[in-house]
Amino acid sequence: MTRPLPIGIVACSSEGAALCYRTLCAEAPALMGPHAHPDIALHGASLADYVAALERGDRQAVADLMLDSARRLQAAGAAFLVCPDNTIHEAMPLVRPHSPLPWLHIAEVVADEARARGFRRLGLTGTHWLVRSEVYPEALRSRGIEAVRPGDAERDELGRLIMDELVMGVFRPETTARFLAVIAGLQARGCDAVVLGCTEIPLIVSDANSPLPTLDSTRLLARAALRHALAQAR
Repeated sequence: MTRPLPIGIVACSSEGAALCYRTLCAEAPALMGPHAHPDIALHGASLADYVAALERGDRQAVADLMLDSARRLQAAGAAFLVCPDNTIHEAMPLVRPHSPLPWLHIAEVVADEARARGFRRLGLTGTHWLVRSEVYPEALRSRGIEAVRPGDAERDELGRLIMDELVMGVFRPETTARFLAVIAGLQARGCDAVVLGCTEIPLIVSDANSPLPTLDSTRLLARAALRHALAQAR
């Protein structure tokens, strides 16, 4: 009997990693049968270590943390890796050449979904590090899709709310309203969908309340991991 490839989750924030893990376990039974899901291993370095590296702009230190998790997950039996954290994908060019295992790239997964759904101009939300980076613009540009960033003040405000509240499991109605207002502004600038480019944003924003169709990076990554694990079953 073939078995799906074991999945390794490189965690950064607890909320994003938990949502990815829950999605894998909740959606696998529809593909594999009752209660079934691939083997899953998870490792996360301290979020404080990631934040310290991000604040000093040290991409190599971020990459080193990710690679340490990759090696631990390889030892735990993972066959490939996902990271349900958009921000630290800025270090991925430093990670992939030295990784003991292959990775699915969250922005590439989202970009593929956007192209499949026919979106052409995407608003971008996420931490201030992610929004000012080229992680999504590069992935989208290669697929003929334009990325639109919020203004600098909105970028910094949403970044603060993510780090001070969402990653801590604090979900206030006022914060949700602020995110929705920024998304409405992106809609007014001609965007036809919005990337929820922080793995905690889907905890407060979805198609049910967003002015624009949403691309939920966390769940899209988990679903891509399931498809890959099953397609490469051994």
